Amino acid sequence: MRTTLSIKENLLKEAQELSGARTKKDAVERALEEFVRRRRAKKLIALEGKIDLSFTLGEFLDRRKKDVPHR
Repeated sequence: MRTTLSIKENLLKEAQELSGARTKKDAVERALEEFVRRRRAKKLIALEGKIDLSFTLGEFLDRRKKDVPHR
């Protein structure tokens, strides 16, 4: 999808350098992916203690090993 944006040149350049992105497009995409990942993590952290789980950590890890045997 094509979108025209006006972005501060120094901010874009720093994002490109920090991310190791080769292009401006890659830098913007990496920045957006990081933003989304962090916001999703915040939402999960906010749920801590609000959900009653019916299994222990040990049971969870056992199930996880069965689902993903290479871990």
